[in-house]
Amino acid sequence: MMQSLNFPPPIYNNYYIPTPQKANHFLFRNRRDQTHRFPPLLLAAKHDLALDDDEDIGGGVAPLPEGLRREVMPRHVAVIMDGNARWARQRGFLEASAGHEAGGRSLRELVELCCEWGIRVLTVFAFSYDNWTRPKVEVVFLISLFEKMLRSELDNFMRNGIRVSTIGDSSRLPESLKKLLSDVEEKTRDNSRLHLIVAVSYSGKYDVVQACRNIAQKVKDGAVQMEDIDESLLEQELETNCAQYPCPDLLIRTSGEHRISNFLLWQLAYTELFFAEALWPDFGKAEFIEALASYQQRQRRYGGRRRS
Repeated sequence: MMQSLNFPPPIYNNYYIPTPQKANHFLFRNRRDQTHRFPPLLLAAKHDLALDDDEDIGGGVAPLPEGLRREVMPRHVAVIMDGNARWARQRGFLEASAGHEAGGRSLRELVELCCEWGIRVLTVFAFSYDNWTRPKVEVVFLISLFEKMLRSELDNFMRNGIRVSTIGDSSRLPESLKKLLSDVEEKTRDNSRLHLIVAVSYSGKYDVVQACRNIAQKVKDGAVQMEDIDESLLEQELETNCAQYPCPDLLIRTSGEHRISNFLLWQLAYTELFFAEALWPDFGKAEFIEALASYQQRQRRYGGRRRS
């Protein structure tokens, strides 16, 4: 479903960031777990280092909200947009479609904020491969809504410098949607302000499987030797390899669920996780600020020791 930074050298962050009072989110249901698991320091990640001077994101970058720092903004944010059906039920709608439409509005706002604040890649989990088991009427509505939004947003993508890519198994998608996706990807290919990756009919397990199959075929063809197979080679075959920064720095999941649901399983190995209580249609600017503020207080060690 659808909506040049100049970093200094690594920053060790021990400042206090005020969190917006409006939002009601937290990392774990028991707040006592936060301090132990995520100390309020941040060790700059390898991909939080200085951007090259010639790395132009295109378009303007707006000032950040108070409390957020440019040098420790995530480059890649991924979102599991959960809670549309519950949102609709809570408001008395008989069908989930009202929630999905409201969720589309939340996505549009998130895309705008990512553009304004200089986030380079946004990956959204629009439709899981497992979602094909949902009632047919809901699946048909979701696919038609996705197609409608792609058509209506194309001009905005071009005007705002947004590149669109899709990942997932497209074999079950309607031919009209396949053609539209191909057209949108081709027309936005040279845009560089934000890379919007939409996961449709996507499975994290299958992503790894298809990467292994591709490598196995290359070994069979003699293009790759067995001893050449390593993590780097496998990552090159994952679907997110279309992005400049394929591994998310921050994953946000809405609706209070604490799981990743077969999403970007390999790519999330060192990703910081933020679980929001808000249902996806209620997730807005204040909630996004809180997620970013939480991310900026993390210490990202990548298996190393904490700096004293």
